[in-house]
Amino acid sequence: MTAYVALLRAVNVGGTGKLPMTTLAQICKTAGLRKVKTYIASGNVVFESDRSEDEVRTTLMDQLQAHAGKRVGVIVRTASELAETLARNPFPDMPAHRVMTLFVDGTVPTDPLEGATGIRNEQVRYGKRELFVFYPDGMAATRLRIPCEKQGTARNMNTVAKLSEMAAALTSSGSL
Repeated sequence: MTAYVALLRAVNVGGTGKLPMTTLAQICKTAGLRKVKTYIASGNVVFESDRSEDEVRTTLMDQLQAHAGKRVGVIVRTASELAETLARNPFPDMPAHRVMTLFVDGTVPTDPLEGATGIRNEQVRYGKRELFVFYPDGMAATRLRIPCEKQGTARNMNTVAKLSEMAAALTSSGSL
């Protein structure tokens, strides 16, 4: 059994993609996922499954489309990969709420800033399947637009840390 974290794209952000977390949990359970727990209202869920990452993503996307009537982007990471992402944070001394991890499917584009607009004082660093972005003035003040945002979803390091903790608890204790 593998512990996973699923991150939904554009859920409960800016008044779009309304999805109560109780509904998300039920969708996950209906999809056969076990030990399902959601975290805050932005589409974060941890669970266990014996399926592959691709199978989990496809199943969740299909279930969410059936529920919402439209495609919902889903990024899936194993508990260990999320922990590694947290450990690779290139901005460990910066306020965690100002460092975002932009999770993308597959590999990060060769030049993720190609076509980017609105760059000011933000700092961007590569990860494996993510980008790390430090927003010194906060995300509310930024004009930065990165093209690969359209294929991914971002979470601040506080959220990444909490999800990593929750997913690790699944693997270590067998339950949350």
